[in-house]
Amino acid sequence: MRGTAFPVRSQLARAAVAALTATVSFAACASGAAPCGEWPAYREFVSRLVQPDGRVIDYSVPQQQTTSEGQSYAMFFALVASDRATFDKLLQWTRTNLSGGRFDSNNLTLPAWQWGRKPDGSYGVLDRNSASDADLWIAYDLFEAGRLWHEPAYTKLGYALATQIAQQEVTNLNGLGPMLLPGREGFQSGATTRVNPSYLPLPLLRALASQMPSGPWAKLAENAYTLVKTTAPRGFAPDWAAYRGSQFVVDPDKGDVGSYDAIRVYLWAGLAAPGDPLAKPWLAALGGMREQIASTGVPPEHVATTSGATKGEAPLGFWGALLPYFNALGDARAAGLAQAHLASFWTPADSAGGQAPHNNNQPPYYDQVLTLFGTGAAEGRYRFDEAGRLVPRWETSCQSATARAY
Repeated sequence: MRGTAFPVRSQLARAAVAALTATVSFAACASGAAPCGEWPAYREFVSRLVQPDGRVIDYSVPQQQTTSEGQSYAMFFALVASDRATFDKLLQWTRTNLSGGRFDSNNLTLPAWQWGRKPDGSYGVLDRNSASDADLWIAYDLFEAGRLWHEPAYTKLGYALATQIAQQEVTNLNGLGPMLLPGREGFQSGATTRVNPSYLPLPLLRALASQMPSGPWAKLAENAYTLVKTTAPRGFAPDWAAYRGSQFVVDPDKGDVGSYDAIRVYLWAGLAAPGDPLAKPWLAALGGMREQIASTGVPPEHVATTSGATKGEAPLGFWGALLPYFNALGDARAAGLAQAHLASFWTPADSAGGQAPHNNNQPPYYDQVLTLFGTGAAEGRYRFDEAGRLVPRWETSCQSATARAY
């Protein structure tokens, strides 16, 4: 979420395009009694924030921006919902607008991270630098789409993107080894390298290591754990950190704050397969958040990770991100608190017309994606196995694991 404005509760998401909801249909369930992959919260997300051409809009910022992050998350949700038509629209929009048409297996440009309304009122790329977390997610989405939908073209494109990530967004740190840079440019200055702990989900690194065993991914997973463990001395993850000399230090630009970026560190830790050898140590390194909520009953909006001092009450999306974390820790009380807060998150779609109501009470983009990740996992709609592979509910609940027809 590099560069994205913090979600502001008073700037709630406005209407996207309701007509897209009508295009979302699902494959038949094995029982024949209900649509396969039916996921009301996902349909709300698509209706409100995804344009018919496949652009995800963050209405909470003046530029009405689209980020490569938003595209990558939406592709993942479409895969979980077995919604191949929307997946392909998202991919095509990304190819055309964020990579300038150069996003093919033999000619691939890393996507620009930010696109939106320019000062002159026109729309286009606002920042051509890449965002490596989004690139990782897109590569993962493509690999898993190729496997689950039996489409080699996705897999081939996933290899091409992962190769470019390894070449352009991975550096070797003295005394440590490979580490993911937050983007292609601007994160190394002299002896200091800036890093973002939330850019390194363990399941994705496991999956890429399985797909490309000669790449940096397995060692990168080990180093990502070292990053999280070292930079969370009181069990709270920071938004940003840095590496200088031969050790991780407080980020010189952002300081030791843990907030809107860092909340994803707990989310990814909660989503890791329990049998992964790094899953339990990773969770153990992040115990501060659990202790804080046990004490106060609410997640803080900001934490000073070196002292543990907290400030503010986090927005609703933080509860969504923390739900898998609580479940992974076996903390039924905290999970119950999260579920109680999230119970009224989505305004139900109109059952007769099939369209989501649009009003100003809907949460902004970032809250929505955090909650889709968290509640989707808690509802058993998907999980990751020890090799990082996606295990969606529809793969076993439907007569066929192939995607629905266009």
